[in-house]
Amino acid sequence: TNNVHEEQYNFAWASYYGDHMVLQRAPSRAVIWGYGDVGGNVTVTVYPDVKGKTYHSAVKTGPEDKGVWSVTLDPMPPGGPHTVKAVQTTTGEGQSIMLEDVLFGDVWLCSGQSNMCFTVKWGQNDSAEIAAAADYPHIRLFTADQVASDSPLYDVESIMQPWSVASPESINGTSHDPISYPFGYFSAVCWFFGRDLYDQLNVPMGLIVSAWGGTGIQAWSPPEVIKACNDRESDRKRMDYVPRSATHRYVGEDSWKIDVAKPRQHDSALWNAMIHPFVNMTIKGVIWYQGEANAVFNETYVYSCLFPKMIRSWRDGFHRGSGGLTDPVFPFGFAQLSVGSQNYPELRWSQTAGYGYTPNPEMPRVFMSVGMDLWAGREPLNVHIRDKQDVGSRLVLGARSLAYGDSTAIFQGPLPVEVILIPTFKIMNVSYNVSGTLEVRNSSGFQICCSSEEKTCKPQSSMWMDAKIVYHNNIMVTITTAMCAKYITSWRYDWEPVPCRFKQCAVYCKETQLPAPPFKGDIA
Repeated sequence: TNNVHEEQYNFAWASYYGDHMVLQRAPSRAVIWGYGDVGGNVTVTVYPDVKGKTYHSAVKTGPEDKGVWSVTLDPMPPGGPHTVKAVQTTTGEGQSIMLEDVLFGDVWLCSGQSNMCFTVKWGQNDSAEIAAAADYPHIRLFTADQVASDSPLYDVESIMQPWSVASPESINGTSHDPISYPFGYFSAVCWFFGRDLYDQLNVPMGLIVSAWGGTGIQAWSPPEVIKACNDRESDRKRMDYVPRSATHRYVGEDSWKIDVAKPRQHDSALWNAMIHPFVNMTIKGVIWYQGEANAVFNETYVYSCLFPKMIRSWRDGFHRGSGGLTDPVFPFGFAQLSVGSQNYPELRWSQTAGYGYTPNPEMPRVFMSVGMDLWAGREPLNVHIRDKQDVGSRLVLGARSLAYGDSTAIFQGPLPVEVILIPTFKIMNVSYNVSGTLEVRNSSGFQICCSSEEKTCKPQSSMWMDAKIVYHNNIMVTITTAMCAKYITSWRYDWEPVPCRFKQCAVYCKETQLPAPPFKGDIA
């Protein structure tokens, strides 16, 4: 019967393995996998390779009853180009397939919603940045297509941009459906992150973008994460919270007509279709830019549970999927929300699991790029800030420290360590842990909670008041509390949807030029 032939699957690489790709370099070991005929044997050889080693795998029945084979290479030094050849033998016959122009380097996965999709072409200085991509042939780019699934997929179902050498053409591609998906390739944050890392490390970079605009974190989280956070409301009920007037100005998602039926909003739909397929490959780490949708959904509180658990679940998934080869605590970087709607301050806080900084006990080996000061006032207020260069370079500082162990890379701005109220002088001193000296660029940004009751900041009995900076030295700022004749119970910093104009928030480190993050605390 024909069934036998239908059950046999072509001898092929997994869909996201292709010419020009980057495989993870030493000390890690790269995984190469693909499809074949069950019962066959596959040998894989890498040329050139000083050891001249051949790797073997039997073809076994895998998901959906397809024949699957997989080999793990020995650690390979960075560089190339290499050719990878696989040969399948079944009943004496041999078939061969090749991967050409393969480099060994670091593979970074870039995910999230539209600020990760946002391409170089839409950002600032686009013409010059696109032209300069010609100077980076050792950076390789891959963009997954936007697909949702109600069950985990084993392989990438659709590819927008197959592996490509970085060039003005490959970072300036249009989407196949510009009406539904306004951004094509290549992601600006992912590109600037990878490019700046390459400039510092001089190691080939493989950048994979798998992102979709307008999506909530629930879609990117495996089911066990949603269950652990008791976030079991139906997709439909969650979407009922969304203000129907959520404007383009704030949501900033060209493609986002708020529609409860969209499969991309279903719990775990994008983990299933756009992340799970990659878990079998060895990666260096992940960067992430997401949260705007959950701010609009009014889900700031549950985000602080979902986000750390999503990171943990991705780490577990990639570690298991790669046979233990991807680091179980691989470095994970994220962009803190820039400017937007009234829920942004709380969501920025939830992105840090309520610590205000990362890494922290809930989020080990996680680094953050602060972005609330990157709106250039001359452009319309939109969640899509055009300055993606600073987002990328601030993320690179975190990667250098936490992914590459560079002790000279300082990636955190000044962090508050002590707040002392001095009622006699009607002032409050905020001391910072700063890698250098404090720089104060304006006197605004702090607020105090002025309450008629002690130890509470309830809306019924208190109000938030702006408190100006009246003095500062190298490690401390002093703010006035003269306008509050009652109890001062809490304080906060840059707790606004749009705290300041471009790089003009109040507190920075002079040497690193990094901003203090938004922060809040109680006053004992």
